[in-house]
Amino acid sequence: CFVGTKETAFIYAVTSAGLVHSVTRSCSAGNMTECSCDMNLRHGGSASEGWHWGGCSDDIHYGMSFSRRFLDVPIKNVTGKSGSGLAAMNLHNNEAGRQAVAKLMSVDCRCHGVSGSCAVKTCWKTMSSFEKIGRFLKDKYENSIQISDRLKKKLRRKEKSQRKIPIRKEDLLYVNKSPNYCVEDQKLGIPGTQGRECNRTSDGPDGCNLLCCGRGYNTHVVRHVERCECKFVWCCYVRCRRCETMTDVHTCK
Repeated sequence: CFVGTKETAFIYAVTSAGLVHSVTRSCSAGNMTECSCDMNLRHGGSASEGWHWGGCSDDIHYGMSFSRRFLDVPIKNVTGKSGSGLAAMNLHNNEAGRQAVAKLMSVDCRCHGVSGSCAVKTCWKTMSSFEKIGRFLKDKYENSIQISDRLKKKLRRKEKSQRKIPIRKEDLLYVNKSPNYCVEDQKLGIPGTQGRECNRTSDGPDGCNLLCCGRGYNTHVVRHVERCECKFVWCCYVRCRRCETMTDVHTCK
């Protein structure tokens, strides 16, 4: 039931991106014998603008190649090629994760010159933090595209009116609509959100409005007792007070 959903698409993409990111970092750190820095950028740059490539640029080409061999080949082996619609969709979502890493590559530079004049700059390419890549993929998840489960020559949108809009490499695709995660379903292993603690003042995913799925929430007061205002007394022990705090806790109905 979870096969081919938006959540599955995100898992495929973030796993693929994570593999690229991890392998590439290991290459740059010199922890792998098969790869190192990106040597293709050496001795290039723009002399007229006063900068050149140097340092250790992240070689995501090896990381992406490794990810394709590790994650894509098993899918192709199971299906014969990439023949089934589900396999083709999974392969696309794998590639979307890799494209996210490539798209968010940035250029870092270091200045050289007298008294920090920055007469010459040494620049290198580096990957973004995985947190930034994750946020990018989360946005793609929230705007993922439902496709037809009938594979013809290529993947196509389910909505006939939108089929002329091209599907980009970094878009996440799904076939099946997600189950209702709000309500408990033991057969599907969905715990539901009843009893979940939520944040009354948040508009994010932890907020009571979203997490409680419109059912409302209960509020109860919780008493916390802890040691506080501890002081060292000569010699030799620590004396503390017992402090009590009362906090409101909100849980979904």
